Amino acid sequence: MDGKTALLVIDMQNDFCEGGALAVDGATSIVPVVNSLIAGYDHVILTQDWHPAGHSSFASQHEGKAPFETVAMPYGEQTLWPDHCLQGSEGAAFHAGLEWTKAELVIRKGFRPEIDSYSAFRENDRQTPTGLAFYLRERQITDLVLCGLAFDYCVAWSALDARRYGFSARVVEQATASIDLDGSKGRMRQAMEEAGVTFA
Repeated sequence: MDGKTALLVIDMQNDFCEGGALAVDGATSIVPVVNSLIAGYDHVILTQDWHPAGHSSFASQHEGKAPFETVAMPYGEQTLWPDHCLQGSEGAAFHAGLEWTKAELVIRKGFRPEIDSYSAFRENDRQTPTGLAFYLRERQITDLVLCGLAFDYCVAWSALDARRYGFSARVVEQATASIDLDGSKGRMRQAMEEAGVTFA
């Protein structure tokens, strides 16, 4: 593949796969597709949700609130989630079938207790960077191909930020799965199209 292109594999972790704390329907079935993509790219980057216990995005931290409800955070509206991807836990580990070891970089996100993080590029306050944009520019990588979990959250937010930071972004839809919370799949696909994200 072109040396200016990198594959970005988003959050292929046990807690997002069947049987996990925040399972996405169809997640396990995309593992072989993701592996075939990994095999085809020279540059592979992974993200990993990496929450401390008691993270502010967990519904368990908000009295009277249930998972998938929303609360107002200092940085805006936040969807609340079941406790998931706790640092060092089996749930936070990459899926056992994922052939991820050729990854050149693993970006951990969501480790700040007070801010959730969907995008591979920045936290949900939209200000705190992960360092990925700088890394890509330093490596002279200009084009990103994205896959993983979930299409309408961390994949979409990463693709949108890729465009905002000046990179091209293409999402391989058959190598993703969606949560589709209150129509989020269609909404986020439209937002990506409007931002110039392409689909394969």
